[in-house]
Amino acid sequence: MKKHWKTGMFLTSIVLVSGLIGCSKDTANLEDEDPEGDITLSLFSGDLHSQWDNMESPVSQVVKEKTGVTINGEFDVNGGDQKIALMAASGDYPDLIWPKGNAGTLVDAGAFLDLTDLIEEHAPNLKEIYGDYFDRLKWSNEDESIYILPTSEVDHTYWEPGTGFMLQHAVVEELGYPEIRTVDDFENAIREYKEKNPTIDGQPTVGLSLLADDWRIMISTTNPAFFATGAPDDGEFYIDPDTYEAKFHYRRAEEKEYFRWLNHMNDEGLLDPESFVQKYDQYLAKISSGRVLGLIDADWQVDQAQNALREAGKTERMHGMYPVTLTDEFKHPNFQQTGYLGGWGIGISVDCENPVRAIKFLDFLASEEGQILQNWGIEGEHYTMEDGKRVISEEQMEERNNNANFSKQTGIGVLKGFSPVYGNGAEDSTGQTYTIASPEQIKDSYTDKEKEVLEAYDAELWKDLYPQEDEFPVKPWGAAYNMAVPAGSNLELVMQRCLDIMKRKIPEAILADPEKFDAVWDEFQDELLAAGAEEAEKEYTELIKNRIELWGE
Repeated sequence: MKKHWKTGMFLTSIVLVSGLIGCSKDTANLEDEDPEGDITLSLFSGDLHSQWDNMESPVSQVVKEKTGVTINGEFDVNGGDQKIALMAASGDYPDLIWPKGNAGTLVDAGAFLDLTDLIEEHAPNLKEIYGDYFDRLKWSNEDESIYILPTSEVDHTYWEPGTGFMLQHAVVEELGYPEIRTVDDFENAIREYKEKNPTIDGQPTVGLSLLADDWRIMISTTNPAFFATGAPDDGEFYIDPDTYEAKFHYRRAEEKEYFRWLNHMNDEGLLDPESFVQKYDQYLAKISSGRVLGLIDADWQVDQAQNALREAGKTERMHGMYPVTLTDEFKHPNFQQTGYLGGWGIGISVDCENPVRAIKFLDFLASEEGQILQNWGIEGEHYTMEDGKRVISEEQMEERNNNANFSKQTGIGVLKGFSPVYGNGAEDSTGQTYTIASPEQIKDSYTDKEKEVLEAYDAELWKDLYPQEDEFPVKPWGAAYNMAVPAGSNLELVMQRCLDIMKRKIPEAILADPEKFDAVWDEFQDELLAAGAEEAEKEYTELIKNRIELWGE
């Protein structure tokens, strides 16, 4: 997911002033007001949490018993941009903050404690899990404080693609499992099936539906332009792997041709006319109806709709994920490795009255016991021990795979995003994996229809269809989208201007008469240049190079 940036010199000036106020609170507040009793910590997250259980589920109750901490969570529907800016302006903060890409605003406002000493004195599990990656926790070359605990998985093995071009199983089955490798293959499959099936369950068939609701435009509409042209997701920038020079990715000639193809899809009547006006809930409802043949999206963004189709017994209307690119000269880089990602994560604010309890709470989540709870659940309730190994029954696994509210009802995974975790394949002290995921478990979770489709493509996992990790170099800068941009800087303001231009001009280009596409695209590029794109690219290049230096690459 992407960063979002704020505009307005007035707001920026408020943030800078509040930063001075925030810093005056000092980061020396490292003693708890209530070191022993049960406490409640407030938490703000820039992400929605559809499975939030108010810490009332069985697993969350165990966490409360072990730590004496209850979390009072607030989860923002709009990515946190406005609320975090208001926090920084007011100088009033919740105890814990997961700010997505807005950490820089809060750091500049003096909102976060430096966690270095707290980790050293009270968080052995955090020290252990980060291990050799501790340099990636440092804020910058100039300020080596630890304000954010990154929450991405440590030593993670990816067994499933996170993004791609998605087609209903019914489509490829009816067409005899054609090759789905390029956008032309994808288009032809949608067209042929739609012509044969103009309605599904009495409703008009939708060929390809995109989503452009606020920041989600980047996930479904613009991010795929990276992947379809052989480039990894680095936020709003393409990073040259040899020179580290940054460029707004939609200024690349290759991506122009990708968007030209979307323009063609619209002209052919294969693009959902509601793509650029529908809200997220409408998008999910449309997919859940089973009448959307194709999607271009991230798995996490459409999981809810896929689960709804599964629960409704419409497994043939669920979607497979394919490594489609503009032409076969490109390789889909979904599995290109970033190394461990510092950056996005959780921080403890200077207003937290119980910082030691807060760090101990996060440390418990990072402990072996905490991670087993978040991944496996409670022994005897969600798994059993057989010959010293954790085993999940078929009935319980069926519940995991088919109950859309499994996490909320059990608490398994509810708190997983608020502390670092070991990834798939990493082993605990007994030699068992921390997570339940394995290639075998993933295959077992597939529906019969999904297994049929994969078998037809001579694959066992969707990953098998994709170019593999060893076909790409590891990115020394990680992922640029989780790199902090100085709050209130000219770079931040220009990035916001360019983002606003992109949100307006890319839909316009896609929906334009094909004969006018080039003219609209040229206007788009001219507006980016007038907004200061080239200077911003130079500044972002320096940030990339500084990160590589900080991380010791």
